[in-house]
Amino acid sequence: MKNQYYLKAKRIFTENGMLENHAVLIKNGIINNITDTFNSDISVIDLGDVNLMPGMIDMHIHGREGCDIMDAKMSSINTISSSLAKHGVIGFLGTTVTADWQQTLAAFSVLGEASKQSLPGAQVLGAYNEGLFFTETHKGAHNSDFFLRLTKERIDAIYEATQGTLKVMALAPEFTDSLEVISYLETLGVKVMLGHTNATYQQAVDALEAGACGGVHIFNGMSGIHHRDPGCAGAVLMDDNAIAEVICDGIHLHPTIMQLVYKLKGAEKIALISDCINAGGFSDGKYRLGELDVYVKDGVARTEQGSLAGSTLTLEVSVKNLVEMAKVPLLEAVHMASLVPAKFLGLGDSLGSISIGKRACFAVIDDDFEVKSTYIDGQKVFSI
Repeated sequence: MKNQYYLKAKRIFTENGMLENHAVLIKNGIINNITDTFNSDISVIDLGDVNLMPGMIDMHIHGREGCDIMDAKMSSINTISSSLAKHGVIGFLGTTVTADWQQTLAAFSVLGEASKQSLPGAQVLGAYNEGLFFTETHKGAHNSDFFLRLTKERIDAIYEATQGTLKVMALAPEFTDSLEVISYLETLGVKVMLGHTNATYQQAVDALEAGACGGVHIFNGMSGIHHRDPGCAGAVLMDDNAIAEVICDGIHLHPTIMQLVYKLKGAEKIALISDCINAGGFSDGKYRLGELDVYVKDGVARTEQGSLAGSTLTLEVSVKNLVEMAKVPLLEAVHMASLVPAKFLGLGDSLGSISIGKRACFAVIDDDFEVKSTYIDGQKVFSI
């Protein structure tokens, strides 16, 4: 593709609003202008009757199409990368699940290598640790036989394995030394998210005041709201600075709870995540998540005990569901899957929205939320 061209669409979702029949001028992979007038010397690619949206960022995903981050294989990372590009995702955090310590370090090592490479589709933006440091009460699809005590030494080992690309650490804050470790992670530039925890409201508040940034898939895997104890969920929802991860499949959260989260957190503190496992993109059946068997029926993944085990969701469907189920404005919902995670990861200056000066990373989606193509740095990485 040429170093300079226009990309024209029926509607462009810019950072500040939606524009009809405009084009984005791309120059050397960067958004140079957003305009409805054209220089005749520059070629125009007319996408037709579709929407040009910012490329999405999935900051919490375990796998897709039979592959898992815990495989600790570059081939699995490449499959996940290509699969995500089919769904308008341009970047992701490879997310682990509780497993054997050495296998976990091996997975993080591969993620560290992948984050420095150019992949066929969505790019690895870093690593997300969801595992090991949780409580039995809200373990969900995590095998508690492999739970470990949270220590600085183990944090250092994980951070080293990722070659410094660890971006998010999920943990239960009620254990001894948790607040000290949260402060330590903050010095490393790692975001702490509270999850798979039975923390009381006050324990969660203390963790957020110590530097924790929000809640892992809000309401799922944490102490919920009771009228005499608001729990971890209540603490995250009432903290103006805390971000809430939302799995918007209509299973993990009732539509009314989606509306509640939206009313309390607002558009800038909700990050849509897929929490997708290796069953994503495949048919119902038996799969493996970490050290546990998982059964998928009608697209819903559960353990043998009945606990939800991630999802088979994709982010464009998440956006559609949030608009249709929770009546969230479309542009806000789009940015919950792009700009919010970009800002959370410190990438808001270059990714997350269609704005002059940012990288030309787009999802081309029709009005039925079907992804037609995906661009990264002005280059098409997927097309139907």
